[in-house]
Amino acid sequence: MAAGHTHLLHLHGHSPVHRLPAHCKLVALVTFVLVVVATPRTAFWAFAGYAVLLLAVAAVGRVPLGFLARRVVVETPVIVFAVLLPFIAQGPRVDVAGLAVSQSGLWSAWNVLAKATLGVVGSILLAATTDQRDLLAGLQRLRLPGQLVQIATFMVRYLDVITGQLGRMRIARAARGFEPRGPRSWPVLARSAGTLFIRSYERGERVHLAMLSRGYAGSLPVLSEDRTPPAAWAAVAVLPLCAFVLAVGAWWTS
Repeated sequence: MAAGHTHLLHLHGHSPVHRLPAHCKLVALVTFVLVVVATPRTAFWAFAGYAVLLLAVAAVGRVPLGFLARRVVVETPVIVFAVLLPFIAQGPRVDVAGLAVSQSGLWSAWNVLAKATLGVVGSILLAATTDQRDLLAGLQRLRLPGQLVQIATFMVRYLDVITGQLGRMRIARAARGFEPRGPRSWPVLARSAGTLFIRSYERGERVHLAMLSRGYAGSLPVLSEDRTPPAAWAAVAVLPLCAFVLAVGAWWTS
């Protein structure tokens, strides 16, 4: 999977952030997101502080800002929803650039956009500084249900395989003169989707039989049980602790 989609999020490096254990970074990110969500939406300075903290993590992890900006595009649906909120929400109206918009909708749009953006950037930083195999091992060490870890493992492993097969099917259709134009092309696309599902299901059965023949007993082997040094926990605690201080200050002054 050298050129797979999952690797597009990972930035190979040897920074201090890259070297931290994956499960420690997962705990730090979840705690940071919870603190951000609990912050009053009127505390603009606190959200600016959270952004500065994430920029500091990016600097220590040697993650270029352009790398982050290109991948924040994944947040586009949330941005569209936030833009629509002032127009569809109820309540008192205010004039903004000549448009009458809902005051509560403006606050809700800011609240959704600010918190979602911080969470997305934090997730991108985690993916950029942590190999996908280490992330799965980290979930396992955090005692996430084994079935969920296995599902995520197989998803990561075979996402590129299925995507590649979808691409080959698209090329095969194009080689036969097919061009998806309008509703008339929908039956062909539906049959292609059905074919892809059947092939993926059959591949899953073959993979399962192959795993059983190699001793698979319903659980994946534990990759590592090394004790996490206290210094690693102390290092990852910096981000959520600083965020917690900002959140306390935001609630105190709100």
